[in-house]
Amino acid sequence: QVQLVESGGGLVQAGGSLRLSCAASGSILRFNAEGWYRQAPGKQRELVAGITSGGNTNYADSVKGRFTISRDNAKNTVYLQMNSLKPEDTAVYYCNADIITFNALRRNYWGQGTQVTVSS
Repeated sequence: QVQLVESGGGLVQAGGSLRLSCAASGSILRFNAEGWYRQAPGKQRELVAGITSGGNTNYADSVKGRFTISRDNAKNTVYLQMNSLKPEDTAVYYCNADIITFNALRRNYWGQGTQVTVSS
């Protein structure tokens, strides 16, 4: 069993910053990729940023230059540094991990979500 626990969400004024964390635990042999997604009310869940096991990153056009995804392998934790936040960044942010378990099974997991609210 694998768990992803997110933290770091909250309320911030436009132009401010937040850092989200996603700590993974459990039967994890290695990560294939991890990502942050978000879902605003009435909208579909969308990919915000992703990072592969090799450290390659990709970002949604709407966050390029403002958000940075990174990973601490020793802590099995992935981060999303969010700067210059805008009201349209308001959403529930979810961590996702594509994992190979100790049983050599490929599994995909989601965190519980953390609310980010940006006031104007």
